[in-house]
Amino acid sequence: MKQILKIRDVTLRDGQQSQFATRMNASQVEQLLPLYKEANFYALEVWGGAVPDSIMRYLGENPWQRLEMIRDGVQKKSKLTALSRGRNLFGYTPYPDTVIEGFIKHAIESGIDIMRIFDALNDIENMRSSIDFVKKYGGIADCAVCYTVDPHFSLSSRVRAHIQGKRLPQKLFTIKYFVEKAKELEKAGADIITIKDMAGLIDPETSDKLIQALKNEIGVPINLHTHCTPGFGTASLLMAIINNVDIVDTAVLNFSGGPAAPGYEIIQIFADLLDIDTGINKPTVAQINAKLRTIRKELEKYDEYKLLPPEIDIATFKPDNELYTLFTAAVESAQKHKTAKVLEYCQKIEKAFNYPEPNKIVQKAQIPGGMYTNMLAQLKDLKLEKHTREVLEMVPQVRLDSGIPPLVTPTSQIVGVQAVNCVVDKTQGKPMYSNVSKNFLELVKGSYGKTPWPIDPAFREKIAGTREPIPYDVSKYKPQPNPILPEYGNVPLAVNEKEQLLLELFPQVADKFLRETRKREYEEQQKNVPEKPELYPPEFWEYLLVHMEA
Repeated sequence: MKQILKIRDVTLRDGQQSQFATRMNASQVEQLLPLYKEANFYALEVWGGAVPDSIMRYLGENPWQRLEMIRDGVQKKSKLTALSRGRNLFGYTPYPDTVIEGFIKHAIESGIDIMRIFDALNDIENMRSSIDFVKKYGGIADCAVCYTVDPHFSLSSRVRAHIQGKRLPQKLFTIKYFVEKAKELEKAGADIITIKDMAGLIDPETSDKLIQALKNEIGVPINLHTHCTPGFGTASLLMAIINNVDIVDTAVLNFSGGPAAPGYEIIQIFADLLDIDTGINKPTVAQINAKLRTIRKELEKYDEYKLLPPEIDIATFKPDNELYTLFTAAVESAQKHKTAKVLEYCQKIEKAFNYPEPNKIVQKAQIPGGMYTNMLAQLKDLKLEKHTREVLEMVPQVRLDSGIPPLVTPTSQIVGVQAVNCVVDKTQGKPMYSNVSKNFLELVKGSYGKTPWPIDPAFREKIAGTREPIPYDVSKYKPQPNPILPEYGNVPLAVNEKEQLLLELFPQVADKFLRETRKREYEEQQKNVPEKPELYPPEFWEYLLVHMEA
């Protein structure tokens, strides 16, 4: 029986978020929908992540309307998928079940078929209610285990830890760790298990071993999601395919590579060489890719790399002899599990498709690209760019102190900001952790859940004033206010439950967006109000005036 490989296209969410700061507007998305309807991808990731926030903040668009437009355009020909951070949903705040249920209920009603649920700490308890609500409302629970690597401690860090009597972990994030998390999620009701590698840190050797182990021990479909930032993405997907992974995430070529996912077209060539059926309508994807090239040029000011791949039609494309040799060599090496060779050939293939060079800093420091650029921006604002190396060396220490959280949003940003704060403390002659961010305090306190590594009680007391972890108390959650707006006809700021959810999840951004929406609606309403007819016609007043004079 022919092997089947399902493709989840992430172009409209992760692709545009990774490459172009989530700036695709509704009209750019809409023109692609007739083609996506015919492309026959297993699923399309179209919502969640930064999409709802960004389109309100920068484009003045309604996230629910964006989702419903895609639903109506695709008409169930592919499943629509969204991303959710479990109990945190989109931000840093752990929400009560009422908010989580409302969000999931309306997301599914508005078109979402698959909800990908993850937790930044891989704390399964933070995911359970989301899993239950997705299944309650008829959705598919795609449960993600966040991929991360162990911190690399410098010799000086190890010596300092020894002097201080601190225990450093040996190997924490092993194949066994990820398989055990997947087993927990399967028991919790997962319909799909995704290895979610937002930083692109899973190398082909690890992908080979991990997917093989998951396929041996997990009964639900396995999905691999990764990025190309440090140069592993294509090779790691190929090794997953060799090990019979069920689903892979790709972006259409013009939105792929660099900080984004590997290109569908490259994976399709591998699938063809391996006689694997993806079921994709290649001529239609070629049309999507051509339109994306135009859209990419329209988004040029958000395009960090400005490296367009060659123009190809995947339906008719035949690699030249040199490129074909690279593809076949990569496949042969993968079949023999020679992962170093697979990486070598796949990086040459990526170069042939004009992908950015692998990010060596991200590869060496083993941190997400977004975390690195945010730390650089923070240092630049402080005029401390010369301390970049010190900050990178500080990351493992801060990560250890805070329980070795996986480096995934939002914990990657929390650790990154605190690493910069600690270096700033040193430059000012202050002890480390003199300046602690609110989010770091909450992480150490226990508000975000259980960390993979135990936090030193003395350190927790120093930072958060308690030796024992204190979980977030959702009973104290206060809903966002929904005021009446007298200036716009005494209507409430949020006029329905979906808008109230926007206020709960994105308070400042949604407040501004909804005020502008109510203003626009009120002004339009005033334009359409007919003028009151005069009680008497002009002829009556003329008649009266004449007769009064008489």
